[in-house]
Amino acid sequence: MIIGVLVLNGLITLALEVLYLPTYLGTVAFPLSAVLAGVVNVLLVMGVRSVTHRIGAALLPLGAWTFGFLACSVTGPGGDIMLGSDWRTLLLLFCGLAPPLLYLYFRANAGLFSR
Repeated sequence: MIIGVLVLNGLITLALEVLYLPTYLGTVAFPLSAVLAGVVNVLLVMGVRSVTHRIGAALLPLGAWTFGFLACSVTGPGGDIMLGSDWRTLLLLFCGLAPPLLYLYFRANAGLFSR
């Protein structure tokens, strides 16, 4: 039940991150939601890891987040697209996946790095 809520939360937070990705601070693009994506996804993975220690289960929120990202990157029925083809989209993808995957890597190999 908790894992399902965390997976759903991954999709909800992605919708908010995509919504606020094209924000500007004055005349400069300021994609703060891309940075927040990494923090939120690490917290989601940590939440799943507090319930179960299986790595596959901890990847479920990231899988839902990635599925939502891919769904937002294709054109809709009217030709609209939610994610543009620019550096902010790439930054969102990198910041959304790299920190939680690094967290899982270091947690899974904690014994290797403690020597």
